[in-house]
Amino acid sequence: MSDRTAYRPNEDGVLNHYVNTAGWDPYYREPMTAKQQRYATASQWRIIWWKLSRHRLAMISGGILLILYATIFISEFLAPYELNTRNTDFIFAPPQPVHLFHEGRFVGPFVYGYTQRLNMQTFQREYVVDRTDIQPLRFLCSGDRYRFWGMVDADLHLFCPAEGGTAFLLGTDRLGRDMLSRIIYGARVSLTVGLIGIAVSFTLGIVIGGLAGYYGGWVDNVINRVIEIFQSFPQLPLWMALSAALPANWSPLLVYFGITIILGLVDWTGLARAVRSKLLSLREEDFTTAAQLMGAEPRRIIGRHLLPSFMSHLIASATLSIPGMILGETALSFLGLGLKPPITSWGVLLSEAQNINAVAITPWIMVPVIPVILVVLCFQFFGDGLRDAADPYK
Repeated sequence: MSDRTAYRPNEDGVLNHYVNTAGWDPYYREPMTAKQQRYATASQWRIIWWKLSRHRLAMISGGILLILYATIFISEFLAPYELNTRNTDFIFAPPQPVHLFHEGRFVGPFVYGYTQRLNMQTFQREYVVDRTDIQPLRFLCSGDRYRFWGMVDADLHLFCPAEGGTAFLLGTDRLGRDMLSRIIYGARVSLTVGLIGIAVSFTLGIVIGGLAGYYGGWVDNVINRVIEIFQSFPQLPLWMALSAALPANWSPLLVYFGITIILGLVDWTGLARAVRSKLLSLREEDFTTAAQLMGAEPRRIIGRHLLPSFMSHLIASATLSIPGMILGETALSFLGLGLKPPITSWGVLLSEAQNINAVAITPWIMVPVIPVILVVLCFQFFGDGLRDAADPYK
């Protein structure tokens, strides 16, 4: 029977009425599709990953960060020169661009050689490109010897200059050292200082903020006053004061760990405030009361029930704090109060750019600022995407 004839009156003028005689099930639900069932049974972290994967800019930034952090394990292999290799004949040499074609003929990756002369009027070295000197780059080649992670002697490089040639793709510094190689080596320090610093900050923020949020009362008041005192100090002068307090006879390794701990000690207050506010609301939930009635200790309640419920938000907050620590190390090293040679970081490399005359004459010594900007932007974009993905209301 069609829908049109189903509701026509019959011969007696009575409207046909059809009623489903099946029993009514109050718990009946429409069957879920495969996609809905997959979403309903997924864990919290899988849902966060699905949301994050739709954030294209965050995924691209995360991929760039993953590549950059992967390079710190093979810095010696990627750098064309050893960290302290000096080329005294090429002091403050400008960058050598990579070419593929010479006079319309494909040659492959190569650079043109330089001829050097001393300008007797300005007493400066002047480099002139010699287009007759073609220097092909070598790949997977033997070059400067190095100790891989300070343990294994090796000389294999991803690419090397031609035999008897040079390959200063980003120029050289005042001692004739290759800037590209020093930037690659410096990434190992500048990128890890943020991770170690955030580990210190993360631990302090969770412990102190957890105590304030769970116990409340006078504990919360005391901790809040301490946080306010820390936040009332200007951050950069506080970093400078703590860095200047490090003993001058410390080894470079101890100074490195001292700087990371200082960055973590100064940056924990914001994370502690976030943990405190979350615990103040979650401690009134039914599952917290149930755990208390079952005799669970406060340490177990905080660690097994409260913190995991918003750990994704903490990770997003920590991700956004890492670039601040990288900038802090860069600023301290630039001012001469952070890391110092022989340790090499992006901030140490930028310390040579304090002289405006050097920047005007040799602008390539400012190149280390490019990876700093790139890493900070990538962390910001990735942290924003991770924070949106961890938000259950989005």
